[in-house]
Amino acid sequence: MKSTLHACFTKRFAAGPVIRVDDLRLDRSGVTVLFGASGSGKTTVLRCLAGLDRPDEGTIRFGEEIWSDVARRVFLPPARRQVGFVPQDYALFPHLTVARNIAYGLSGIPAAECASRLAETIRWLGLQGLEQRLPGQLSGGQQQRVALARAVAPRPRLLLMDEPLAALDAPTRLRLRGDLRQLLRTLNLPTILVTHDRTEAMALGDAVVVMVDGAIAQQGRVPEVFSQPTNLAVADIVGMETVRPGRVLGVTDGLATVALGTAQVTALADNLPSGTEDVYACIRAEDVVLARDETIHSSSRNRLPAVVRSIRRDGPLARVELDCGFPLSALLTPQACEELALREGSRVLALIKAPQIHLIARAAGTWD
Repeated sequence: MKSTLHACFTKRFAAGPVIRVDDLRLDRSGVTVLFGASGSGKTTVLRCLAGLDRPDEGTIRFGEEIWSDVARRVFLPPARRQVGFVPQDYALFPHLTVARNIAYGLSGIPAAECASRLAETIRWLGLQGLEQRLPGQLSGGQQQRVALARAVAPRPRLLLMDEPLAALDAPTRLRLRGDLRQLLRTLNLPTILVTHDRTEAMALGDAVVVMVDGAIAQQGRVPEVFSQPTNLAVADIVGMETVRPGRVLGVTDGLATVALGTAQVTALADNLPSGTEDVYACIRAEDVVLARDETIHSSSRNRLPAVVRSIRRDGPLARVELDCGFPLSALLTPQACEELALREGSRVLALIKAPQIHLIARAAGTWD
């Protein structure tokens, strides 16, 4: 499929970081999340795509159209890129009504078509009855929808959103996450969305681009990147709870036997270079199942005797820290903890399927 967006550029800041984008491609509708810690360069990338910042090197293309080519001194201004942009603070005009905020980007369009698009967009995003209100009279969720309506009313080719939920309080953010996902599905526009929140990235994104220290560290489909980080930095950014150094004892039929601490586990070896001996083993807490009965039926290859070291609340779940020859984290519902009668010192069985242990090659003798 022909790429819709292809960006390869560098942006420098005086006495500051260098943001380097190598081969960013967006070739499908759906939501691509720019994900990473604060200061990793996500917003700078978004602003360069929008034309609000100028790269110092490289090119940005949309289809056959050149948006920026530093060597050839080509720079297409934001208004000509046909991009919808939703900033983090929404940037609504406080003195304009909802209707006039949305219509702001429709200047130059015949009055009849402008009125038609305005009505369509208001209906589309459920803003009926709010047309004459000012932004200060709206809830956070309503302001978000107005900002989104203003961005999409001109019918852009690409939608860019910078931390669209960050300005909301936690309960509102949780409630509106699903609404935003549904709206973006309905719009069916290629969308790039910036967030540093792992839950938001997983809930909103179809694809994800992970940024670390101003550069793209990994990109791909959301489930693949979050479950199969390519290096230690990405494993940390995506919140892989258990990352332990290990040694490969052998590989048979695509399965590796790995020594972790005083235990041994079985993991898929598909992504390991041939002959790899030293690895990091990465395990997500939600992929660990706990049981009391050793006779429990399970297809898990790894059945590790473990001792509960601590139990603490983690939002609606309980995080259980275990010692099974190496430190291991598990996430359970409070009800599951009660049913298992888990307490500090409890002896349990940790069940982990081989495909849920991801191996990353590491240099011999290293940990960091």
